Amino acid sequence: MLLDNISLFLQIVEKGSLTAAARSTGLSATTVSERLAALEAHYGVVLLNRTTRSISLTEEGRTLIEGAHSVLTEVQDLDTRIRLGAQTLTGPIRISAPSDLGRSVVSPAIAEFVKAHLAISVELFLSDGFIDVVGEGFDIALRFGQVEDSTLRTRRLTSVRRVICATPDYFDRAGRPATPLDLKNHNCLVMRFGTQLDNVWRFGSGTKAQAVTVHGDRVANDGALVRQWALDGHGIILKSQLDVGEDIRFGRLEEVLSEYSPPPTPLQMLFPPARAQPRRVNAFADFLTTAVQLRVKAARYTA
Repeated sequence: MLLDNISLFLQIVEKGSLTAAARSTGLSATTVSERLAALEAHYGVVLLNRTTRSISLTEEGRTLIEGAHSVLTEVQDLDTRIRLGAQTLTGPIRISAPSDLGRSVVSPAIAEFVKAHLAISVELFLSDGFIDVVGEGFDIALRFGQVEDSTLRTRRLTSVRRVICATPDYFDRAGRPATPLDLKNHNCLVMRFGTQLDNVWRFGSGTKAQAVTVHGDRVANDGALVRQWALDGHGIILKSQLDVGEDIRFGRLEEVLSEYSPPPTPLQMLFPPARAQPRRVNAFADFLTTAVQLRVKAARYTA
């Protein structure tokens, strides 16, 4: 019963309310409330601060969340090995990825993996902004750049250049920038990562490092949309070579200012700080690593 109540507690946090958890599990709101109270009585602490409109985790509740994912998945894996055999992979996997990478690499990888493992289900969340890997219950997250949360486990997949590019037609109309400062005279299509506007583009390294604040008539928090705006000829973008490498190789986009490129940006796979991941998560992580590496090779071109 304790494990069932912990599982229900995760549902409450994931759904955002006791009422939503009740709808999701088919239980009455009264039953959900009673079982949460029983769980809090078992531990002798308050796990959730509750008002009429919202819930929030206490410190003890957050601690339980961090450990509960590991405990429940280990129990599920043990049950699977006993009932279905050691080679069977089953259960859900929750993944977060940047929008472009999610569509071009992660989604096709999911299709192949699920086809080979019919008992696996996958939920893919596409976002170019900040995500809380633990709080939102993700098993795997892909992110560019350094990881600020030192509690997360990471797997470095590769390093990728960010490139300045636009359509040849745009450059024919507006001119090709010869130096980074020339970008101030161009329409630059800008990404928004959560609350942060990515309008300060960095170039070079060491003593040659410089930053240029750009501007343009379009901003979006979706990398795929920004890339499409560039393909439609609306302006210049700063994007990962992983996202636009094929566009450049086939002439749909043209890179400029390659001699001013900053050091490559790491692409990392993030995991919650659990003691051990379920076998299904480890198996998909390995599968996805191979898919990303193949994409990196396909995206390479001579600038």
